[in-house]
Amino acid sequence: MSDGATQSFVEKWLAVQPQQRVALGFVDAPVRDERVALAALEQELVASAYGIREPQVAAAKLQWWAEELSGAAASGGRHPLTQVLFASERARAIPTNLWLAPVLAAMAQLEQGTASDFDAQVAAARGLHGALAALENAWWFGQAAPMESAARIATLSHLVFALSRLELDAERERLPLPMARLARHGLSRSQLKADSPARREVLREQLRALATGLREALAQGEPLSTFRGLEGRTALATATAAARAKEPFVELHRRQWRTGPATALRAWLAARHAGRFG
Repeated sequence: MSDGATQSFVEKWLAVQPQQRVALGFVDAPVRDERVALAALEQELVASAYGIREPQVAAAKLQWWAEELSGAAASGGRHPLTQVLFASERARAIPTNLWLAPVLAAMAQLEQGTASDFDAQVAAARGLHGALAALENAWWFGQAAPMESAARIATLSHLVFALSRLELDAERERLPLPMARLARHGLSRSQLKADSPARREVLREQLRALATGLREALAQGEPLSTFRGLEGRTALATATAAARAKEPFVELHRRQWRTGPATALRAWLAARHAGRFG
């Protein structure tokens, strides 16, 4: 992407998921810009949902996105990413409700507190991340494409990333660990800010559950974009290694940002899988 305004949003996405820079080389050049723009749009919505601490400010930002996406098919959009996307017939062919679903889900979860248990946590996070996965699969593979695996991977990958922000988010209403796990290990909010044997064990327990879910979702063999496939494989490798580590929180951080030969292999596998579905 040569446009400076658009590229700045792409760089924000790549700053959060640096492994995806490797994946760019595996996406066909004729469709690369629009597929990257969709990934960058997803990151903007995720940042609006989680990155703004004041719920009223986040709601206002999401409301702007709702208005933008609801009218973009007719107007072509105002935001640089929307303009790139809706220059394509593919965007206008996707129903407006699919474009709006992630924004509405993000608005609905602004006031959510910490989930009671792991299943409730996954269900709560799936509203936004499942909607993003459905939009992405419709864009890459058509509206009839299955999206259960993509939704599961998007949700669980987010929850792996959320754990890396544990110390930053310990005072927020929605913790990245369910209450049942905290109670089982006798941990309070304040105790999440510092390393301890109990915190290490609760992290390992959560990471093992996330790794199991990711492994099962990747094994389903359903359509996954190259970006989603790489995200899922990276999250699985991160969760598995961190769960086994002496210091899981340190390993979680170390692997979140690491790239290398293993990343290239995962990107190639993700691209090959995506290519099976068109």
